[in-house]
Amino acid sequence: MRRDQTHLWELFEPVVKGMGFDLIEIEHFPNPKHGVLRLYIDKEGGVNVDDCSTVSRQISALIDVEDPVSGQFNLEISSPGADRPLRRLVDFQRFTGSLVKLKTAVPLEGQRNFKGRLLEASEDTVVIETDDEEISLPMAAIDKARIVPEF
Repeated sequence: MRRDQTHLWELFEPVVKGMGFDLIEIEHFPNPKHGVLRLYIDKEGGVNVDDCSTVSRQISALIDVEDPVSGQFNLEISSPGADRPLRRLVDFQRFTGSLVKLKTAVPLEGQRNFKGRLLEASEDTVVIETDDEEISLPMAAIDKARIVPEF
């Protein structure tokens, strides 16, 4: 996680959690004229437009008081979607059995991008099954992880 987002997580996560939602991801795209601050939220059973609106009002009020982001920006609250990111151990465990794409910070076994069925996840390791083999990756080496929607 980028250092500038750590403060945003510390500020927003307790509010979102207190409303009964999980904060899945924060994206901040600064721009002098049209910046965007986007929060992805979820809860058991999914979120709807009313949920996003409710969270938006609370986060907007918090931003007005704390002023954590400089410049003008639009605040967007959204569900994580079908290709949701996997950030926390609980996310990996919840989606065991799903098809995932993983990207490591540095090459492992000569590659950085992996795609396979998520078999298991622990604090130390993520195991996926590709067409050819089972691959065990250190959790700490994973830079990005997303669900691959299957239709």
